[in-house]
Amino acid sequence: MASLQRTAVGSLRTLSRIPLSRRSLAGSRLKSTTPAAAQPPIPLAGIISYDGPSAAPVTSAMERDNPDYHVVTDYRVSNFSPIPIRVMDGSEAGETLPAAVLSGAPIELQARTVRIFRQAKPATQSGDWHSHHWRMDWDPLGKGHRWENPLMGWQSSADFMQGTHLSFKSKDDAIRFANKQGYEYFVQEPNERKFVPKAYADQFVHIAKPLKEIRTK
Repeated sequence: MASLQRTAVGSLRTLSRIPLSRRSLAGSRLKSTTPAAAQPPIPLAGIISYDGPSAAPVTSAMERDNPDYHVVTDYRVSNFSPIPIRVMDGSEAGETLPAAVLSGAPIELQARTVRIFRQAKPATQSGDWHSHHWRMDWDPLGKGHRWENPLMGWQSSADFMQGTHLSFKSKDDAIRFANKQGYEYFVQEPNERKFVPKAYADQFVHIAKPLKEIRTK
């Protein structure tokens, strides 16, 4: 008896599901037969369409998001140090036209600041030949990606201008070259050595004021 009741209940459930499935099929057929709502045409890329004489133009997404690669770079918010406008496009007035406008030098090089200085005489008994001319080198980057070789302990760097320098006969030549290239520069004046003539007789010169140091004692 229990098995007969179970089969009867199962058959009733299947019969109740059939009309529901038929209703869903009929509803889907009705939806497919109804005419679809008129949709506005999608404009092609780079084409501006108008809905009417007084309607505003509708621009496609690709046209709206297309960047302008010829726009002048705002050097005040660039990732590198500020670059003069006369170096970027030559619009700023200057004595000479910067070579970077025509040379195609990378912006990483033009954004660097150079240092103009004259080397000091070494503390050893070597000559002063290297202190006769002026030198220009590129100011090291604050974050030059320096690292130490774990094998030998050598100092390495990703700065491609590290260890590069130029020599000039005078300071004016170095400044003229920096202006011609469009580099920002600063000059470090050398510390001149002051030689005071000394003599043995100066120890016995009469001084009217009280002596701070008795040289003959």
